[in-house]
This record gives sequence, C-alpha cells and structure tokens, in this order.
Amino acid sequence: MTALAKQKPVIQEPAITLELAKSFGMSGDEFQMVQNILGRMPTYTELGVFSVMWSEHCSYKSSRIHLKKLPTTGSCVIQGPGEGAGVIDIGDGQAAIFKMESHNHPSYIEPYQGAATGVGGIMRDVFTMGGRPIANLNALRFGEPSHPKTRSLVKGVVAGISGYGNCVGVPTVGGETYFHKSYNGNNLVNAMTVGLADQDKIFYARGAGVGQPIVYVGSKTGRDGIHGATMASAEFGDGNEENRPTVQVGDPFTEKLLIEACLELMKSDAIISIQDMGAAGLTSSAVEIASKGEIGVVLDLDKVPQREQGMVPYEIMLSESQERMLMILKPEAEDKAREIIEKWDLDFAVIGYTTDDQRLKLDMYGERWCDIPVPPLVDKSPVYDRPSVAPSLPKAIDDRAFDVSSNGLIGDLKTLLACPDLASKRWIWEQYDSLVMGETIFSPGIAQTQALKAGDAALVKIEDKNKALAMSSDVTPRYVEANPYEGGKQAVAESWRNITATGSMPLAITNNLNFGNPEKPEIMGQFIASLDGIGEACRVLDYPIVSGNVSLYNETSGRAIQPTPTIGGVGVITNYKNAVGLGFTHTGHSIIVIGDTGGHLGQSLFLREIHNAETGDAPHVDLNTEKANGDFVRSQILSGNILSCHDVSDGGLIVALAEMAMAGQIGCVIDAKPNHAASFWFGEDQARYIIATDSPDQILESAQAAGVTAQKLGVTHGRDFILGQSIPVSKLTDINESWLPDYMEG
Repeated sequence: MTALAKQKPVIQEPAITLELAKSFGMSGDEFQMVQNILGRMPTYTELGVFSVMWSEHCSYKSSRIHLKKLPTTGSCVIQGPGEGAGVIDIGDGQAAIFKMESHNHPSYIEPYQGAATGVGGIMRDVFTMGGRPIANLNALRFGEPSHPKTRSLVKGVVAGISGYGNCVGVPTVGGETYFHKSYNGNNLVNAMTVGLADQDKIFYARGAGVGQPIVYVGSKTGRDGIHGATMASAEFGDGNEENRPTVQVGDPFTEKLLIEACLELMKSDAIISIQDMGAAGLTSSAVEIASKGEIGVVLDLDKVPQREQGMVPYEIMLSESQERMLMILKPEAEDKAREIIEKWDLDFAVIGYTTDDQRLKLDMYGERWCDIPVPPLVDKSPVYDRPSVAPSLPKAIDDRAFDVSSNGLIGDLKTLLACPDLASKRWIWEQYDSLVMGETIFSPGIAQTQALKAGDAALVKIEDKNKALAMSSDVTPRYVEANPYEGGKQAVAESWRNITATGSMPLAITNNLNFGNPEKPEIMGQFIASLDGIGEACRVLDYPIVSGNVSLYNETSGRAIQPTPTIGGVGVITNYKNAVGLGFTHTGHSIIVIGDTGGHLGQSLFLREIHNAETGDAPHVDLNTEKANGDFVRSQILSGNILSCHDVSDGGLIVALAEMAMAGQIGCVIDAKPNHAASFWFGEDQARYIIATDSPDQILESAQAAGVTAQKLGVTHGRDFILGQSIPVSKLTDINESWLPDYMEG
C-alpha cells in the first residue's frame, strides 16, 4: 500500500441521476440498461465504468455491425482485429505488428500533448504484444491555412509528434499532411506504429486463468485524462477549453524505459496476459483481460501507485495517465518480474487477482466501490444500427470544359506545386528523426540523397536481414466526400500502389475511420458506403484489414469534417537492394506511364486550385486493372527493368513527373502533343504509375503481352523540366519547398 493511498479523503460523490449519466455521454436508455443489468442504481464509480466502456471510442457501438463486413483474414494474417494490434507473417519466423489510432480531439484541445500521447499510445499497443517498434507514421489533417488556429495547431502537433517519437528513439518515416476548411474546428491526428517480433513470442490480452496475480507496471496514476474516452466520443462546441483536463500528459523517457522493461520481461516467459492502459485506463485494461479470459477480477485500488493525494476509485479507474501496463503473471515468476521492472526504475505493484465469477470488483479504503458483471461491459454493450441515407452522388463533369489557365502548363504546374496540399512538407519532416535505429532506406518527404531516397512508401530494413518492410498512409477525403464508395476503394488502392511502387508486396492494412456524427443519417450513409468500398478493394487486392480504429463525432458546432478513412498499409520486399525510389536517377532513361489516361478532372486539385471548383465525381477505381497494373510494375521492378517508379495521384501526370524530377534533381523532356488537353496532364485517373527505365522496348513489349497499357512520355535529360515550356528543376524545387516555411513564419 502506497503512502498516498493510505490517506482516506473526505469523499462527497454526486447523486446518481439521469443528468449525471448524460454528462458522462450516456443516453437515457443506456442509463436504464445499467440499472436493469445491476438490478439497482449504480454507484458513482460503477456509472463511470459503464460510461467509458460504452462510449463510442471504446465500444464502437455505432460501427460494430458494419465493421463485421470487412475482410480480416488471409494467408499472412496471424492476428486480426480484436487485440491491441494486428499481426502478420513476414517470413523467416518473424511477424510485423501494427495499428493506427486517432488522437483527434485531444490534439485540437492541447496540440502538443494530444499528438505526443497519440504517438505514445499507439507504440504501447504494439510493444504490448511483443513487437519492438521500428517505425512510426502519421496522417495529419488541418483546417485552411487562413484560419486563425491552423498555424498554432500545426506547430503544436508536429512538435508533439517529434518530441515524443524522437525521445523514445523510434524513427518517424512516413505520413501525410493536408489542409481543408472542413477541419477548421476539428483537426485529425492519426498515428501508426509498426513493430517487429518473432512469431513464437507474441503476447495477447487473452489467456488469463483463475487465481492469478494482477500486476500494474509503469508510471504512477494521476488525474490527467479522466473521461478522455468520453470526450473523444462527442461533438465539439466552439469553445473547448473546458475539455483540457481530459487530455493526457505523456513522458517519452518513461515510455522508452517501459519498452525495454516489457521486452526484457517477455523474454523471461513470465507473462500470461498483458494489456496497455490506453483509452479508459485501468478500467478498459482490466475489463479486456477479464472478458477475453472469461474470468473476474478483484482490484485493491489502495495498491495502485498514485502520484496525487486523495484520489478516489472513480478517478483511479478512469484516469488515462500514460505509460502504464496491466499484466497477469505466472505466480512463480512474480519476484523475477519485479526485479526486471524495478531495474528500469518503473513502478511494479500486485494490485489484485483473478476470480471465476466474471465480475469486476473494486476495493479501496476497506470498502467495495464496484461490483458489476464483466460481459455487459464488452460483449453485451449497446450496438446501434443507426439510420442511414445513401449518399447523393455528384454529376460527372465535362473534362474538356476545363483548360489550362493563361499561365500555360508550366504556370499551372507551379501553382499546384505551391499549394498547401502539394507543397513540400520538409519543414515538418526535418523535425522528425527518420534515421534513428539506422535501418531507414526510403522515407517519403525527404529529398533523395546518396544515403536516403524518397519513395512512394517508407522502407525500413529489418536488422541482420536483406528483407525490408514497406509502409504507407493514404486517403483522399475529397474523393470520399464526393463518392464514399469509390473514395473508399481509392484509399485502399492508393496504399497498395504506393507499396507496390517500391517493388514491395502489399500484405495487409490497418485503418483509421474518421467521420462526423453517426447520429446523422447522411454521416452513417457516408460511413457505410465507404466501408463497402474499402471492403471490396481489400478483397480484390488480397489486402486484409488486421487492426484499426473508428473515430466518430468529428464535428464542431454541427460542421462535419470531410470523411477521412485513413489506410495504413504494410508490405515486404525480400531484398531491399531491389527496391526503387521515386526520383530520377540518371539522364537518358525513358519515361513511361503505365495505365490508361482518360483525363478525369472531377474532384481534382487542378479544378480546385486553378478553377476554384470542388465539383464532379471522384475517379472510378477498376480494381482488376489496379491489380494487373500493380503486379506488372512490381514484377518489372524486381526484374531490374524499372529504375524509378512513382504512382500518379494528386495533380495528375504533370505533378508526378515534377516530383520525380525534384526528388532526383534531374530534368526531363516530355512530349507535349497538341491533342493532349489539360485533362491529360492534370487528370487523376487511377491505376497509373510513371516509371523510368533503360529498357523501354522490353517494358513496352512485356506490357503488351500482359494486356497492360503503357505509353512513352519522354526521356530524362539535363537539369530542366521541359514540357512545351522549360523551367529549371531547381526552380520547381524552390517553389515547392517555400510555401510551408513561409507560412509557419507568418
């Protein structure tokens, strides 16, 4: 028993009323359900436990019935959704463990700590299962640059990500950053971690039995983050200052100690079951272990290490203090485990034991504060089939009606390269340590150098192997908003393309489904349609979903974000030396586009930035063509016939060509045929790659034999980008790299 816990405070708990339950995010029906389950009025602590476990963030009560439709199995899948993270087989007896999760609301309230603890939390999900984190990624969405909060949010979020990840010593190797007015009152911070483990050393929350000790490991418990899960399950109002106490406070140095301590303990064969104290803290971790083991737990909260005086059971159970774990240990291994944990200067406390009655019982100060059945907290929690309205789809536009501006092709290219979405994010990437651990090969967003290349996906070598993991984060919200079904397909397809473009085989994905208020039928319609598209793409591309997160209620004062189902993909290449980056590497190489260019301008950046129009349908995604084109490109990379590769996405062919030139600082001469309209150069048709090769005839012949469309565009040459007009590649680079630092300097 700690010295702090012995001091019994004067406890004045509020009366249990419907109004109190509603302040905890519960509905009237849910409050009545709690009373029916217990056969009585709940205590204050019990109401808190039910409210966080039944929150949208923890229970997925609006999304569970739809998530069941997604494909979660495959030849590489070891563990799909349901544990802390997904696990896939990457050969050689090794596994990749990965997941993506949101920290949206906390990052809007307190950008630094919100983003930092998002990184810390997702890393714990991975190393809890035995995986040493080897890479972090993030997907960020901010409001329009002119909004008064955007600059400070960017600064705080980026500082939080770098401050935590850099201190822990895990490289941040990939991600994306975009701006749109729909995120003015609700930015998105999606964090992803990829870890590495041996397949015979993977740990789960399940597996606990009766009569086993429950052990608390890590930092002490404070009052930070109480009701964080509830806050993440509700809309914002215009003023969010009152939510600041719900934001957790992280300590990356303690996280580093916790990683090393847990991984050392895992080698000792002492752990039966383990769970991170993430959202809902000690409540969720205890309930998850009990639920998955079909057992009960008794916790003596006096024994929980506490850093603040006078804490009560409600606060201890709902605190989301960071860097904490809950474990079930083999009884004979307790002393050895304590020795290992305390060697790393972390708290170790036996705080309870498991029982056979499937109940959660909480004791403190000689009293029982909670005695409730476990199954209703998890398996029997509310599930809603919310009303939905099928999205109304926009009309197709006449692509021929939109021409280049009076500035010409090169002038419009310059405008696009300087726009917030396409502008270089070097200002951000330079704050992230991408090279710590020494295994990073490709890192998107960093200029190609002799030591490090830019690739469509990040590439991280596995120590003592030639094998490397490829990883990417992708979604195009403007497509999903216009056509949720096609936009959902496209998010998966682009992730698959980006991994393929390095020469790697895409294996599986995690996702982070960011949407507005699910109680609005039009939002549920978006959600359902996008999941249908995601599911179809995963099935056709053999790209199963092994983990993920749903973040709903991303609205402020009734204004929803663009639907943003972020896809985090992971793939593998058996020999990293065969991988290719996106930058041109030599002059004299032929430039070829793989895939059909029909000139689809609907929802394109060209329309938005040049014609000030966000209109038209999203591009159609032919998944069979995606697979055929991607398999062809990958095979040609591994055969050594492709020397640079870049998928075609935002901004179309001309932007992809410019990005390849800028990444390699090598120019090109492109054939500008008179019959090539603006839509040819700026259209965002899918299933396309631009490649550079010194074997053009072989590529073209092989493509024809495979039934894959291929067209020669030009040749790499000199230091100028020549497409009708000419501009030095260095000038394009200056234009591309100047916007963000200029913006951040005000």
